[in-house]
Amino acid sequence: MKKHTAKITTKSIERSGLPSDFKKAIAEYIWNGFDANGTMIEINFDSNDVGYINSFSISDNGSGINLTKIGDTFGQFMDSQKTKTFDQNGFIKGKAGKGRFSFTNFCNKAIWETTFETENSDFLKYNITISKEKLQDFQTSDKIVSLSKKTGTKVNFESFHSLTGDLLESEEFIDYLASEFGWFLFLNKESDYKIKINGIDLDYWNTIGDFREFEETFNGQTFKISYIRWNKNIGDKYFYYFLNKGQEEVARKHTSFNNKAVDFHHSVYVVSEYFDTFQLTKSDQPTLGLNGNNQSDITFKNLIGLLNDFITQEEKLFIRDEKAVKLIDDYNSKKIFPIFKNNSYDQIRKKDLENVVKEIYCIQPKIFQGLKQAQSKTLVGFLNLLLDTEQRENILEILENITDLSDEERIELSNTLKKTKISSIVELVNLLEGRFNVVNTIKQMVFELEKFTNERDHIQKIIENNYWLFGEQYHLVSADKNFETSLNNYLDFIESGKKNEEKLKSKDKLKRPDIFIARQAEKTDPNSDQYTIEENIIVELKRPSVVIGKSQFDQIEEYIRFIINEPKFVSELRTWKLILVGKKVDNWIKDRYESNKGKGKRFLVESVRNYEIYAMTWDDLFKIFDIRHKHLIHKLEFKNSVIEDLESKGVYLDKDKPTELLRKIVNE
Repeated sequence: MKKHTAKITTKSIERSGLPSDFKKAIAEYIWNGFDANGTMIEINFDSNDVGYINSFSISDNGSGINLTKIGDTFGQFMDSQKTKTFDQNGFIKGKAGKGRFSFTNFCNKAIWETTFETENSDFLKYNITISKEKLQDFQTSDKIVSLSKKTGTKVNFESFHSLTGDLLESEEFIDYLASEFGWFLFLNKESDYKIKINGIDLDYWNTIGDFREFEETFNGQTFKISYIRWNKNIGDKYFYYFLNKGQEEVARKHTSFNNKAVDFHHSVYVVSEYFDTFQLTKSDQPTLGLNGNNQSDITFKNLIGLLNDFITQEEKLFIRDEKAVKLIDDYNSKKIFPIFKNNSYDQIRKKDLENVVKEIYCIQPKIFQGLKQAQSKTLVGFLNLLLDTEQRENILEILENITDLSDEERIELSNTLKKTKISSIVELVNLLEGRFNVVNTIKQMVFELEKFTNERDHIQKIIENNYWLFGEQYHLVSADKNFETSLNNYLDFIESGKKNEEKLKSKDKLKRPDIFIARQAEKTDPNSDQYTIEENIIVELKRPSVVIGKSQFDQIEEYIRFIINEPKFVSELRTWKLILVGKKVDNWIKDRYESNKGKGKRFLVESVRNYEIYAMTWDDLFKIFDIRHKHLIHKLEFKNSVIEDLESKGVYLDKDKPTELLRKIVNE
């Protein structure tokens, strides 16, 4: 055993800035292994149930520590041999020569078992020992011939004072290693670089959200570019890292995306022999007497331009696909968006608002950051008001007063406002055109094909596909199904997936309402307690030749009598509306209108407790449609001429045409 002494004291070593955390201390030994050209680092430890560590070591398959040069490695402090081999900005972590003392953070003694290869191709093995109480002294054992003929170093740690097995097994420790070494393992994945912990590969992929790898060539120089987006922050700043062909870091430069605060954690690694002679200077001007390339070189400027454009696009994709989607979901869950009715037109408006908020966030995220909930509601409500007027283009001017927009962002936002307006108008026009087609088709069936049209084969089929005529927000429970089937469909809808089949005993269970639609709605009582009610509509359709009178009223009244006598339907929180629809109503129905006029509900013929019966003509239904959509037609200057005349499409009036019209409208 031979004793060596460095010209430094233990106290000065401890004051030199050794790692203050066991994770960083262990990382020093892992980096030392990679610095020594190792490709495999193995961390092995054994502890008992209470966390006491029986053994702990870190080994590598690197080149080992040459005993003949021990004075230039372990004998130096703050002047590592590694700094003489690589550029001073290299990724080599042990350049200060103090990493070997990091064990003092968690134990009192470290022993290096190392094997190196001599110039004569002999493999020699020996140990190096350092104790915490005398850091300036280290001892080397006599060298022996290694029978394994493999180089490498294994550091054994002993006499632990602040490290336990549960710390080494913790998720925090694993996450730290993945963040610290993930980029290095990623860049060297093709060379099968690995870190193993008790035989299990370190999974660094969990830290990587996305990555791209590609090559670019400028002026005959090829650059291999690796982009990584991290799932969490890996540092205060984000860099372009420039590595030579040996993948040693030569220089780094801040990306221009360090202060946007949208969790766009990223790094870009550029490998090329171009950087073998590269030196980053303090200015962007050529430096006299400088050998090699620097940032004033046109090739480097072209590279930076490409990288900036690439990162710009990646950030936009990240914000659009992840952050903006999360913002919209968050605003919906917190009810930041205004309340829109559950009809097609209002849903188009909601979609338009969501798209504009999403696009503005993609262009300038900081507009929405740091806002309290009330402020967010105010901003979104303000945007919604502008979108509903002809002033939507003024959003651009207003936002410019809130935040600085670049020329590119200004153009992009202007195009977004125009694009979303056009897309919402197109969607609305398509919606209206489809509905006009439906109404015109029913008109043809009822008024011009009267003698060929019946309720079951024609009218009912078209209504069950377009029950919005009776309410935008309803759910189709059944169409031409008996009451027992309708009840089970109803319970399945109300109770979200009820599977048990209910059986009805009444003989009236086989009656078949034409259309049964329902919805759930929130109501508030005078005491401000919220509760859910169920609104139900049953529609009875009559062929054009039938005039609605007392007999038709008696038929639908039988439906409601069956319903209110069935225990499954009797809750006072269920309301029922029964609607008779035909070409004409007789005087008996008109007299019922007069007797119920005081209740202020048009077409009402009976109202008892929680149910109402209505009778209306097809023309009444069409007029209601026109009234509901009048403001949209006026706003879009949408005229009936948009709907092509059916006969111009080859549709002529004969007995087969109701079926042909039905097939056409259902298929559309």
